[in-house]
Amino acid sequence: MGTDMAGLEFQNPLLLLLLPLALLPLLSNQRDAIDFPWTHWLPADRTGQRIHRLWQTVAALTMALLVFALAGPMSSENVIERIGRGAEISILLDRSASMDSEIRRAMPKDYQPKQATQTKNGIARESLTWLLAQRPENRYALTLFNVVPMRVAEFTDDTGILQAGLDASGVGRGPKETNMGVALLAAIDTFRQRPYTGTRALLLVSDGGAKLDALTRKRVSEGLKQHQISLYFIYVQSGINTPDFDLVGTDVKTRSEEVELHLFFKNLGTRYQVFQADDLDSMGEAVASIDSQENQPLTYFEKIPGVDYSRWMYFAALLSCAVLAAIALVRLETLD
Repeated sequence: MGTDMAGLEFQNPLLLLLLPLALLPLLSNQRDAIDFPWTHWLPADRTGQRIHRLWQTVAALTMALLVFALAGPMSSENVIERIGRGAEISILLDRSASMDSEIRRAMPKDYQPKQATQTKNGIARESLTWLLAQRPENRYALTLFNVVPMRVAEFTDDTGILQAGLDASGVGRGPKETNMGVALLAAIDTFRQRPYTGTRALLLVSDGGAKLDALTRKRVSEGLKQHQISLYFIYVQSGINTPDFDLVGTDVKTRSEEVELHLFFKNLGTRYQVFQADDLDSMGEAVASIDSQENQPLTYFEKIPGVDYSRWMYFAALLSCAVLAAIALVRLETLD
């Protein structure tokens, strides 16, 4: 932004250098004078002198208004502290190829018609859309991930941006591979250098897991504790052969990557909750449960944009031009 003058800013402050041009109408201009052979017998034209001074003043004011309008005057942007209810939620959405698969929790029987199914990505997007509409006071960040994390939006209350990011996640297909460790660190990093103003949560939505190395485990654990982040894992179950976290065994050799990730989260020492979703209803229940838990007092700062005054300057200059036109009608410019 440009120069700030006691709460008034100019988008193009260099144009203010043209302001001295507004003094031109105040200079004496002999070319407007009418030649008379002899004027001593004429009375003093006080009315004409007043009209002339009025014309000079209005003309100077018009030029000054145009210069100010071209400079782009506007009020300074303000930041207002508000207190609402909600949370700062960083959404981490799996965008690998497996999320485009349909959910099949049971094999269809021969005598039953084929039932309509939805993709895991479609169910996730629909439920997250409900969350955005339900809690407009929340602050959301959105990160998609497969091989690499893709930060779609920093923390914002503009649900339109977040919705556009969710819609974009339904276009095309991602690669089969995922890098869960890098994605988790990227989602945690969205809280970095943000003042703590209320509850924080990381919402992971994925149909897969990972066996993280020791360094990544340490960084994830330290990041969640340092930034006081609650962790929610919505595990989207693909079919009848996907693991059930409620029936996790103790044999390390038989643990899948999904179970391994769940157990790592469970032993972090931070607030953690897992949800297993296999259809739109269970996904919706998971999101609704998270929404009810993350509904605490939240302090947030709302930016009030500056008001553009240039249109009013142009309007005032237009009125001044109308006054100049009216004055021109009563001035004697030539002698017929």
